[in-house]
Amino acid sequence: MKKRFLMLVLAVLMTAALCGCGGGKSPAVQSAEAPQGSAGEKLSGGEITVGIAADLDTSLDPHVSSSSAGTREVLFNIYEGLLKPDTDGNLIPAIAEDYSVNKTADTYTYTLREGVRFHNGKTVTVGDVVYSLSRAAGLETGEPLVSELSGVKAVEAKDGKTVVVTLKAPDAEFNAYMYAAIIPEGSDPAKEVVGTGPFRFVSRVPQDNVVLEKFADYWGEGAILDKVTLKVIPDAQTLVMSLRSGAIDMTNHLSGSQITDLGDLNILEGGSNIIQALYLNNDFEPFRDVRVRQALCYAIDRQAVIGLASDGHGTPLGSSMIPSMGRYNVPELLELYKPDVEKAKALLKEAGYENLKFAITVPSSYPMHVDTAQVIVEQLRAAGIDATINLVEWAAWLDEVYKGRKFEATVVGMDTHSLAASGCLARFQSDSSKNFVNFASEEYDETYRKALSTVDAEEQTALFKQCETILAEQAANVYLQDPASFAATQKNVGGYRFYPALYIMDLSTMYRTK
Repeated sequence: MKKRFLMLVLAVLMTAALCGCGGGKSPAVQSAEAPQGSAGEKLSGGEITVGIAADLDTSLDPHVSSSSAGTREVLFNIYEGLLKPDTDGNLIPAIAEDYSVNKTADTYTYTLREGVRFHNGKTVTVGDVVYSLSRAAGLETGEPLVSELSGVKAVEAKDGKTVVVTLKAPDAEFNAYMYAAIIPEGSDPAKEVVGTGPFRFVSRVPQDNVVLEKFADYWGEGAILDKVTLKVIPDAQTLVMSLRSGAIDMTNHLSGSQITDLGDLNILEGGSNIIQALYLNNDFEPFRDVRVRQALCYAIDRQAVIGLASDGHGTPLGSSMIPSMGRYNVPELLELYKPDVEKAKALLKEAGYENLKFAITVPSSYPMHVDTAQVIVEQLRAAGIDATINLVEWAAWLDEVYKGRKFEATVVGMDTHSLAASGCLARFQSDSSKNFVNFASEEYDETYRKALSTVDAEEQTALFKQCETILAEQAANVYLQDPASFAATQKNVGGYRFYPALYIMDLSTMYRTK
């Protein structure tokens, strides 16, 4: 029954691709960001309801809730670091108004902005910053909560408005991690959600909703909306129906197939800023053999996947680097595994796995990944590979796949966490707690360490590119695409922006029109 269902799904996808038509009204898709209010159109505060496909992490501690990209999306509105990204991919001052770096890139000095307030009304001090960064870096416990800060040696207050961060080794990309949330000194964010962002936390009902409201004393321009309710709607069909009925005002991360019947809404297109791949557990017996992993790369046609599963929207990837990190991309890796079913069969025969079987575990709340997995299954069948799909809820995926590493393969997207190349590449170090695919390569580890330690920008870029090349040549995973991401809003809601490189939902720029 399952095979017949998958064949039917693929047939429908292929028919839609060949005929160039969808099943509903074709929406007018806009790029970059939602339209701003037209001349004479009054922007309103008020409130909106945003649909999200998965509940936030159990803990809203910004230093530890890194397993869910959706959680980071929401916390972006509540918490801030010394620096933060803008929509052009630049790092701009936030709680710090200025910074400097020494010549050896192992000492970073930050000057705090005056008058920044926490949501509890208290003014941010150097003590709060020292506490927050020390906590995130695990300086007292020896166990960093934010893995990107594991290279921090010391955090000290130089004076009443200056904080100095000393590193164990040079890291020219360190500022890209200064998104780490600043919280009140001595506080426990697992119990008390207090940040400095444009929205403050009001309440939460697990598996149902999270409520935020505008922070009136925000140091910057501040939010337009007075209140935002984030409604958890894990069922993809219900999410779209809620948009069509007006029960929710906006959602993001929609797939191409989901927007087909949303022609009466504002539809916006941007990059997902994720690395979608068929991620392989390199510790699963057949996948320990590089020839088997390479066979899968030859058996899968990523352009066909993009065409069938994403309706042609998406940017192909040859390794673990998102397109918006332009200077780090290695275009020739896209040509490394040109689709070749016969070569795939030959490699499997050589490795002794002519009758390869494995399961692809996919989070059911993400139609984009489910659609991709369905196309992959059919492509692999042509190479004599029997792959099946195991749909699980997001919480189960986190526990079994990401944390437990009890899986054979999965289709999912990994985000970068920062504007640094290491955000894409750090997880593949042999000893990384985030290396859920169990990739192990001494060559990769050494190259990555060299890249982090050099202060020469050109040399560092070349080394990071070498890391990408190792991942591709070793077929650590089957890299597919940075999928197009669609957001949809009601006609009277605007201001949504896409950010390059990062997984962000910036609610502060959104508005209603009267």
